Amino acid sequence: MKRLHVHISVDNLADSVRFYSSMFASEPSVSKTDYAKWMLEDPRMNFAISQRGAQPGLNHLGIQVESDNELKHMQSRLESLQPGVQMEEGVSCCYAKSDKYWLTDPSGIAWETFHSLDSIPVFGGAEIAQQNGETKLTGSACCVPKTGSASACC
Repeated sequence: MKRLHVHISVDNLADSVRFYSSMFASEPSVSKTDYAKWMLEDPRMNFAISQRGAQPGLNHLGIQVESDNELKHMQSRLESLQPGVQMEEGVSCCYAKSDKYWLTDPSGIAWETFHSLDSIPVFGGAEIAQQNGETKLTGSACCVPKTGSASACC
């Protein structure tokens, strides 16, 4: 079964978590200092927000699938729309490891189709480094098609 994925970049995570928790009558299923996610059943949706320096607003849309077979079926469907769909295998993004495909709709909105494989302790493919006694994350942004124009995040 598929689940709609919506990701919004926000400028104040705490205010946005309060707002969406009230709107959905549910607390986030994942809550980090820069990211929150609700896995909703009614409506069936993976709704995520992040505060990672991107322009506030729609970051990207997607369809989350529950199996490799569903992902292969979606790949075939996407390839018929846009040959050369970008594939990413085992990528680390949004505190999860996933296989995914990216394409852009005619209006320029990035769409991600993905199968989550596992949860991870960092936002993306970042390394944890110590600098001047502070823990810092380094590395590239996630949830952006490598050749696309979506803002950084997931």
